[in-house]
Amino acid sequence: MTTKKIVTKLVFICIFALLHFVSFAQDRLRISLITLSPGLELNEAFGHSAIRVIDSNAVTDHVYNYGTFDFEDPNFYLKFIKGQLRYYVNIESFNDFIFYYKQMNRGITEQELNVTAQEKRNIKNILNENVKEENKYYQYEFFKDNCTTRLRDIISKNHNPTATLPTVMPSTFTYRNAIHQYLDKSNMPWSKLGIDILLGAKTDAVMTNTEQEFLPDNLMLALDYCTNTKMVANTKILNYWGRPKKVSPVLFQPLYCSVGLLLLFLCLHYKKIRYGSTQVVSNTMQAIIRNFDIALFFIVGILGVLLIFMWWGTDHSMTKNNYNLIWASPLFIWYAFSFAKKTNTVKKFSLYAAIILILLVCFWFFMPQQLNVALIPIVILLAWRLLDNSEKFVKKS
Repeated sequence: MTTKKIVTKLVFICIFALLHFVSFAQDRLRISLITLSPGLELNEAFGHSAIRVIDSNAVTDHVYNYGTFDFEDPNFYLKFIKGQLRYYVNIESFNDFIFYYKQMNRGITEQELNVTAQEKRNIKNILNENVKEENKYYQYEFFKDNCTTRLRDIISKNHNPTATLPTVMPSTFTYRNAIHQYLDKSNMPWSKLGIDILLGAKTDAVMTNTEQEFLPDNLMLALDYCTNTKMVANTKILNYWGRPKKVSPVLFQPLYCSVGLLLLFLCLHYKKIRYGSTQVVSNTMQAIIRNFDIALFFIVGILGVLLIFMWWGTDHSMTKNNYNLIWASPLFIWYAFSFAKKTNTVKKFSLYAAIILILLVCFWFFMPQQLNVALIPIVILLAWRLLDNSEKFVKKS
């Protein structure tokens, strides 16, 4: 064999070995979806998602977290309330990430993605591009653009064929049904009431398959049960959820408390009638009821102002078209300090407002927006106090 042939063969062998090495090196990436179980606080109640990238060549093991925000951000609370707080992508070591959530006893599930070497490189490049200072910030939106939906989009766009993720909740579920399910499991009835008051009719839209994946558990399950391609290579439980659920006193539930408030007013009204013959006692009871009425209507009116602000003054899409404004009218602020004057305007307002509230109770379960049942006794109380004040006006006229 001539020297030229030997050299040619050696060159081909070297090229083949180099290509084999490069191919092997490129496949030393491992991409995993990390899903955290719900925690005990409201901001943890729906779980969390992050993505893990292991690069054996660079000897790195990083987690990319799209759910980070800065408490030191100027006007943090105002931006948070107005839906203008920017979240950002944070990169941290896997050991630090896992240690923190193990300390919190959060359940941790890892799904290694079934993607090709090229798809792994694409995902890693996108993550590294997103983590740059000029790219890392984004406008967080809980239902539409959050730490989970961002990862879903990255994974879906970098997998061939594009994954057809299935429905993992009942096909009739709305956004409100989904968050209710989590709040009920976490025993957070007061948070559920507050959310039901603040979120408007858009929250009662039925979710599509894709829209269901705003919840970390749903994305995890959808990847497992993907119908047109295998998305998960293997699954590991890195930490089992070990903390007990919150336990609220049985009687300290929104419905029981609102019924109790209604009964309190009824008792005061009964006392006023019973001791009506005793002028001093009667005047005292009337003063107590009048002060209760002022407090009740003023608080409800302030709540109405908040709902209008959340509708018109913020960037939150789900706080618009809020039917709670039917009973939580800002006009009740004016009424709280005017009903004792017994003017004709007050009389008409009392009567018409009471009729509207009575009709609201009658059609409670047929509204375009799901209203919390714990509010029914409050609405009945408001209607009764309006009618009672209207009757007093008639007697005085």
